[in-house]
Amino acid sequence: MRVLAVAGRIVQQIFRDHRTLALMLVAPLFILTLIYFLFQTNQDSVATIGVVNLSDSMLEQLAEADIDIVSYASDQSVQERLLTDELDGYFVWDNETLNITYNASATTSTGVVKAQVARMQQQHFAGQVEEVLSRAAEAGVIAPDQTPVPLEVEETFAFGHDDTTFFDTISPFLIGFFVFFFVFLISGISLLRERTTGTLERLLSTPIKRSDIVFGYIIGYGIFAIIQTVIVVIYSTYVLDIQNTGSIWNVLLINSFIAFVALAFGLLLSTFANSELQMVQFIPIVVIPQIFFAGLLPVDSLQNWLQTVAKIMPLYYGGDALKAVMIYGQGINDIYLNLLILLLIGVMLTIVNIRALRKYRKI
Repeated sequence: MRVLAVAGRIVQQIFRDHRTLALMLVAPLFILTLIYFLFQTNQDSVATIGVVNLSDSMLEQLAEADIDIVSYASDQSVQERLLTDELDGYFVWDNETLNITYNASATTSTGVVKAQVARMQQQHFAGQVEEVLSRAAEAGVIAPDQTPVPLEVEETFAFGHDDTTFFDTISPFLIGFFVFFFVFLISGISLLRERTTGTLERLLSTPIKRSDIVFGYIIGYGIFAIIQTVIVVIYSTYVLDIQNTGSIWNVLLINSFIAFVALAFGLLLSTFANSELQMVQFIPIVVIPQIFFAGLLPVDSLQNWLQTVAKIMPLYYGGDALKAVMIYGQGINDIYLNLLILLLIGVMLTIVNIRALRKYRKI
């Protein structure tokens, strides 16, 4: 009953604090929406280049690669044209040589243009080979049926589809991170406020147990964490149309475990902070590194010591489980180990938190 009383007080407190409620329920949706529009990389044009004297076949290849083309009559003032016309490259065909000037201020578009140049070289060489073989066949050197034919390519997508955007690939990790971040921040500062206002000390001077306070906070904030998780997942799936090939119930389950860990983490660290400013100072140390190991970077390709660091981060397991469900469409049997580790981390943090509150009990 004491646990439920503490939980009920937390629920009433949050309902009365509309700003905190909005930060917990609306802020993740706003940031997700903003990132959604920022990372829609399936745009019509990937680069813009200026061209001089290019053949029709070259222009056709560039157009097929979604590269915008600006034709010029001469190759004078290349740097000025790159700057004033915001070009990513400048191609000049001169006596069987393709002279290329890159605008390396945007490395992404430069990489696209370089890849297209390599493709043009291959196709140009293949065209010359085909012409020589045709002449050889006409001269009777080789039989017409011995002429090589281009490789036929049939593309299929095992995971995702042709319209999969960059945002779709990172969305599972972003959803997990935002659930973790906002639950951590609000729960930690809330318990800290109990201490700075003297409420926690008065509570601990009563027969109420430290575990009652911690469990009461977990239940009280856990209710809002679950509500937040449901809203974020439903909004991401049905409004932002994020790709999810697995069960939405598994996504909700994983994010509930992430919220539980964030809740326990926030409550624990709040016991080591003396002010809201000190609590915020934990964010770049504890929260920000989580996103680097949540799946945004390929952990398997990192150095060995970084892989070891990744495995002590809760979001490593949360991100791995979300990726398995949302991208690979796997089920509970494939993610239960990640869920078990998250549960163990949350329980361990809760036990440490109960012991840490002992220093605030004066009598």
